[in-house]
Amino acid sequence: MLSNGKTHYYHAVVTPMLMAPGQQQVVPLPPEFIVPQDGHDKQDCELAAAGRWLQAWGARYATWGATLLGDDLYCHQPFCEQVLAQGMDFVFTCKPDSHALLYEWVDDLQRSGHVRTLSDVRWTGKTRLSDTYRWASAVPLRDSDDALAVHWCELTTTDEAGKVVYHNAWATSHRIDHDNVRAVAQAGRTRWKIENEGNNVLKTKGYRFEHNFGHGKQHLANLLTTLILLAYLVHTALDWVNQPWRSVRAKLPSRRTFFEHLRSLLQYVLFEHWDQLIAFMLDGLTPAPKKPRTG
Repeated sequence: MLSNGKTHYYHAVVTPMLMAPGQQQVVPLPPEFIVPQDGHDKQDCELAAAGRWLQAWGARYATWGATLLGDDLYCHQPFCEQVLAQGMDFVFTCKPDSHALLYEWVDDLQRSGHVRTLSDVRWTGKTRLSDTYRWASAVPLRDSDDALAVHWCELTTTDEAGKVVYHNAWATSHRIDHDNVRAVAQAGRTRWKIENEGNNVLKTKGYRFEHNFGHGKQHLANLLTTLILLAYLVHTALDWVNQPWRSVRAKLPSRRTFFEHLRSLLQYVLFEHWDQLIAFMLDGLTPAPKKPRTG
């Protein structure tokens, strides 16, 4: 209810994405909508929806060797146990404020010399940055006798003046050592692609994910949201496998502009099939060769 007395309705959804370090594109996976379930009086929440998604899809993606990434909301024992029960691993952001006991253990291990450290220096092309990794093994995720033992790592990046330009820490089911700590931290950092390459593209690049103009009475908004995700999935696949599509997109790199061209063409021209449409666009976007001067 808004201050002016009007009721504001909105829909919420968990949108898992498949991604990999060093890979620009993300692949949208089946969504899970945050809606009250049949027979339940309690309002639904993101964690409950994520748990349903795990039950439905976790075992399938576990066979791929997938690792689940998530923010601090997911870094709690009940959800971590659900992940492990599906045969998956996890790398979740782990904040001190919500994991006081874990960080007490890390501090004790640091004092006893059992927190390992590794430092790298890298050149970005503009400045020199120092990456410092710290990690510890088998620390309790919560303050209880049945606490899940997880592995913890931290990355702190400083510039040449010693200013911290990046800092984060994660809890993971992967055992960490000198050889893989960089990869674990890189995987944890890759989570930003969910927002930058996933949700932000869907919201701001022409897909109208936040405003799909279909509230409906029951399932309309969820249906239109699913169709948007399906379109994004198809476009991502075309980026990988279809050369004519890639050629058109190279000439129209803005997704919003690309969609405007598609919309305008389809309002006035009937194309027999998709390949004909893409060929027509590519021909129109390719400059005609200059005629040689005569005389």
